[in-house]
Amino acid sequence: MNESVLVNKATYNLDANKILINTIKSWFVTAVIGQWIFAAYVALFYGGATASGDISQWNKVMPHGYVEGDIIGNIAVGMHLLLAVIVLVAGPLQFVPQIRAKAPLLHRINGRVYIVTAMILSLGGLFMVWTRGTVGAEIGKYSISLNAILIIIFAVLAVYYAIKRNIKVHRRWAIRLFLVMAGVWFFRIGLMLWLMIHQAPVGFDPKTFTGPFLTFLGFAQYLVPLAFAQLYFSAQDSNNQQYKLFISVLMVIVTLATLAGITAATMGMWLPRV
Repeated sequence: MNESVLVNKATYNLDANKILINTIKSWFVTAVIGQWIFAAYVALFYGGATASGDISQWNKVMPHGYVEGDIIGNIAVGMHLLLAVIVLVAGPLQFVPQIRAKAPLLHRINGRVYIVTAMILSLGGLFMVWTRGTVGAEIGKYSISLNAILIIIFAVLAVYYAIKRNIKVHRRWAIRLFLVMAGVWFFRIGLMLWLMIHQAPVGFDPKTFTGPFLTFLGFAQYLVPLAFAQLYFSAQDSNNQQYKLFISVLMVIVTLATLAGITAATMGMWLPRV
């Protein structure tokens, strides 16, 4: 093989890796913007209702969010909402390379806060879903519970590999944790994207909030992102440049779908309630 062929092959390999990284970065930036919009909505809607002294407004969006006379339960829900805003804002900062490189102490402190908050949120979510129920079918309890269990497992594994200084594996478990922590957000943008495409509540009853699509979405909200993450990891590890480019194209489609879901959720769900 002559020198020019080797140079061209090396350039092709470099370009495939660069394209893959850039497509992931594009999705990440899109997702972070969407999550911060959601965080602002949660803070403004629920925080505004709390500040006004009319906590019963929570029930306009979260049935059984406020229960008269249940002081402990109401405090638990309020803390759950506050911590959700914290992880939505703090979580993405863990993946900013400039912060890791130039402010490692901030990265470690923020990571500890994120892990502890994730644990509290998952346990609080389990408490709320099994004491106050959930919207829609009974199977929603199981999809939410599985989400909470995965959060706990991934958080433990992320910490374990950080302690072992296996940074590559640590980051992958941290990415998985980030994705399952965003399950509630994925559910909302997925639902609004579905409604935007069909222009009707296809596959579920909007009055009872039950149906096969919602059952699917209840589990897909975290299992589908995990599947795409695994595809990305396999592309990272692969020497097949065509496969890297295929996953890159797939991630461009996912990014556009994510952007469409964010737009639909912002305009149809979050903005009108603020």
